[in-house]
Amino acid sequence: MVDRNDSPLAEHLPQQDREVRLLLESGRVLEANALFDEVVSGMPPGEDDRWRRATVLVHRAVVAFRLSRIPLALELAAEAWVELDAERPEGTAAAQTIGMLGYLVESIGHRRAALDMMRVSVELARRAGHPETLAHCMQRLGGTLNMRAAEASPDDAKRIFSEAQGMLEEALSLVHTGFLHRALLAAYSRSLAGLGELAEAEELAQRALRLNEIAEDRWGLAVANWVLSGVRRTQGALPAARTLASRAVAEADRVGDTIMLRRFSHDLADICADLGDHVGEAEALRRGMAAGGKILDTLQEALGQALEQRRLAVQAQRVAVAAQEAAARDPLTGLVNRLGLERTAPHLIKRTASRGRVPWLVLVDVDWFKDVNDDAGHAAGDAALREIAQLLRRECRADDLVARWAGDEFVILLVDVSDERTEAGPTVAERIRAAVHGHDWRLVLGKTTRPPTVSIGVAAGPAQLDQLFTAADNALYRAKRQGRNRVEVQPPAEDELNARAASTLTTR
Repeated sequence: MVDRNDSPLAEHLPQQDREVRLLLESGRVLEANALFDEVVSGMPPGEDDRWRRATVLVHRAVVAFRLSRIPLALELAAEAWVELDAERPEGTAAAQTIGMLGYLVESIGHRRAALDMMRVSVELARRAGHPETLAHCMQRLGGTLNMRAAEASPDDAKRIFSEAQGMLEEALSLVHTGFLHRALLAAYSRSLAGLGELAEAEELAQRALRLNEIAEDRWGLAVANWVLSGVRRTQGALPAARTLASRAVAEADRVGDTIMLRRFSHDLADICADLGDHVGEAEALRRGMAAGGKILDTLQEALGQALEQRRLAVQAQRVAVAAQEAAARDPLTGLVNRLGLERTAPHLIKRTASRGRVPWLVLVDVDWFKDVNDDAGHAAGDAALREIAQLLRRECRADDLVARWAGDEFVILLVDVSDERTEAGPTVAERIRAAVHGHDWRLVLGKTTRPPTVSIGVAAGPAQLDQLFTAADNALYRAKRQGRNRVEVQPPAEDELNARAASTLTTR
């Protein structure tokens, strides 16, 4: 069976997705269909790897289309489209995704958009600096250009074949083995044949044919036979051309590639007509029309509508989620607000405690903030709060939860603190105090207003959020009473010390 694990696309796909593609390229459609049911029941990678998720979705859409499962192909393509809308394309996964989407769009008849997508994929792959991915994207584009040239006027055909030839020649210099090399050999030989270089075209196509026979690559066999059929037809050997074209059509049908089946059937019909074989011509035309009918009957205008409707529906869902997130965020500072803290903190505290680690709560209050507003105005006061929010972010880790509790009061939840940072709360609190105290406030408040400082209360868990907050608030009260611009730590209760000791013993 053909092995496509050497494909640069394979690294972005789960193992079962690769196995479905291998079965399909080997012409084992029933087995591919059965395994594909298992594949689509599982979810692609999550939101943390959005471009890889989009790659998997588009790949599944292409497979679904080739298996004639059109509604599923539309659903998968639309979901992938939403992922593409959400991210700026960069890297190899983006190049592969957009290239495959272009191939799918070409299959369903949106031809102008298809070429644009494939050209973008080549540029992305070139910027990514990954030779195999670049060669793969060039193979898609070059092969598509060959198909376009085969049906163009003589003048246009020469120009299109010439573009494809230059691109495929570069791609061949980048890979020297595997399925991609075989596919490039066949595609490059077709470009050469289209430009009249028949001897070299035949030599390369024969080599591709032998390699694909060894690998049992039905897709590669289809293309190689098509190229050799075109060479024989140009040479006037029409019976041999008909035999080769019939093989190309049969192999394209076996692997379910609509683009190839439609093109190869039309070429076979032309050869049969040249031979006076009207029965063969009619049968070839019937197969070509059936391949086109698969598209026309199911898709056309309905496809664009279905994709757009699905895209808008998913976008509306994302807008609703964004609105929920906005409700949990403070518009002045951009920090999580009280609602967001109360939603998120219990989970973070529980997760941290379950790992045998200590959550710390740091409560920050701006000293003399009323004086800032009175002396410099509320706009300057707002600017000062935004500046303090930035200082808090700077002194905390990305995983820590930084929130504006109310007015001039901020809360920081330090999570997943390692054993080496047992005094993380007081350490971070002192960094924050020093950062605010040493900050140059003149640009924000001018020279006459007393620069703000902060008083900080610190408490450690494991505990509930309200218990941690009460403990930190007690410490903050002491910091205020003892002169402000200082950090106070609330010692844990005795039962909490016992719980912490037990947790430490459990995790050792």
